[in-house]
Amino acid sequence: MRLQILITALALTAGSAFAADETETGEYIAQLGDCAACHTAPGGAPFAGGLAIASPFGDIYTTNITPDPQYGIGDYTLEEFDRAVRRGVRKDGANLYPAMPYTSYAKVSDADMAALYAYFMKAVAPVHKPAPASDLRFPFNIRFGMEGWDIVNRPEVGFTPPYDDAQLNRGAYIVEGLGHCGACHSPRNLMQAQEGYTAASDRFLTGGTLGVWPVPDLRGPESAPQKWSDAELVEYLTTGRNAYTAATGEMALVVERSMQHATEADMDAIVAYLKHIGLPAAGSDKAAATGAGRSDDTTAMLTAAKPDMPEGARLYLDNCGACHTVSGQGAPRVFPNLVGNSLVLSDNPGGFIEVILKGAMMPSTRRAPAALAMPGFGDRLSDDDVAALASFIRSAWTNDADKIEAETVKKIRGQL
Repeated sequence: MRLQILITALALTAGSAFAADETETGEYIAQLGDCAACHTAPGGAPFAGGLAIASPFGDIYTTNITPDPQYGIGDYTLEEFDRAVRRGVRKDGANLYPAMPYTSYAKVSDADMAALYAYFMKAVAPVHKPAPASDLRFPFNIRFGMEGWDIVNRPEVGFTPPYDDAQLNRGAYIVEGLGHCGACHSPRNLMQAQEGYTAASDRFLTGGTLGVWPVPDLRGPESAPQKWSDAELVEYLTTGRNAYTAATGEMALVVERSMQHATEADMDAIVAYLKHIGLPAAGSDKAAATGAGRSDDTTAMLTAAKPDMPEGARLYLDNCGACHTVSGQGAPRVFPNLVGNSLVLSDNPGGFIEVILKGAMMPSTRRAPAALAMPGFGDRLSDDDVAALASFIRSAWTNDADKIEAETVKKIRGQL
């Protein structure tokens, strides 16, 4: 009843179902919620679905959420829309898979849900096209089993401000709820449920895995949000780059389609919250512990470029040195620093190897419109070459990470 009153209050006249400012608010909510990143397939119409999301149980295809009445959500009432977004239950009563982050969206307020509904119903173009059916193996293709999963793992609907500070509460609301940052940045248990939905859990936002990609920790003392200044973190989240690194993989989409649109006040709240929930040190950083001397040794070796230099070093000079330089430090906001880089040094090398094979592109944003790209080298380097190159970078300068074998590269190449 409360939701129906909210949506009724949006009516202006008999010929206009929603207020213009409400649809604009809804568009902003959709941007903070990063709806486009999942519900828009490469080359596809906005929000028409069809993006394949890999899971341990098979591919889950995102749905058409345009207001088309047959293939989209055009015949959803506000209550049915709310039930799908915050509770994970479709109009027909079937349970959604938690690839849809309804466990995070459960925190979205009634008012924001009403605005989001207004936006999708009146400001999004309907697309008369079905999305592909998800392809999950038995028994995960039986949606009925999700009822039990929800009973165990789905949080209660609603957001209780955890702090006596309005800015921190706004940051928590976005990061824990609309932004659903934990969906990628939190580890998952054997049931593939997120381990913790708020900062009250020490596992929340401490890193995870997405396909072959390692997803970085956001709370540890050596994590980027805890080491960078507020301004550096804002720059990264709104432009996809800063003096140290650049966004790649799914994070590039998050920046381009979501975070760059955040208001200055909301971005400040996000940063304040992330800084506030930092965890104490649990050990020393591997890269920092190796000492500065090795950095000079690597740079000197690459500068001399003697004929008998190691194969990995030669491959680096041939393929990487022109951009990332002999010091490995690249160029701020243009070529990422490879020294101490979390993607380079991750225990899971999948993302690093994928970047070498396929290349990467920085997001194009209002503050940094240039979509700078790194080419892929998969067509010119063998598995042995990539393994030697990656292993060199992971052990060069002050880096100290395990060697990568050619078999690992072959496996990841096959997955791509």
